Amino acid sequence: MSTNAPDDRRYASSHEWAAENDGIVTVGITDFAVHELGDLVFIDLPEIGAEVTAGEAFGEIESVKAVSELLAPVSGKIVEVHSELEDALETLVDSPFDDGWLVKIEPSDPSQFEALMTADAYGDSLRDED
Repeated sequence: MSTNAPDDRRYASSHEWAAENDGIVTVGITDFAVHELGDLVFIDLPEIGAEVTAGEAFGEIESVKAVSELLAPVSGKIVEVHSELEDALETLVDSPFDDGWLVKIEPSDPSQFEALMTADAYGDSLRDED
């Protein structure tokens, strides 16, 4: 499976995307991750104000196949949570790169964003997994 990863954001090898706007990083999961998970049944997101660390879990997503950790692509403080997703998981399926965002983080180290993969590098990493 390939991805329709937009060029205007960065990607983690754990299939999260990150988009930076005015110093805030919006985080979601890629269409590849949504496809691999299958039918989604539950999502657990952090509270506003929670501190997260790059590469560590900030929440979980559950499908009929498995429970997967959501890993923070950057360290920082959660400043917004897309809590409506808990009752509308189909938004992740229909619009993983836009309406399906998960959290917004005020990064403690902005250089972590730049260290994430570009869309091309993320696409290459998926081809390497095949």
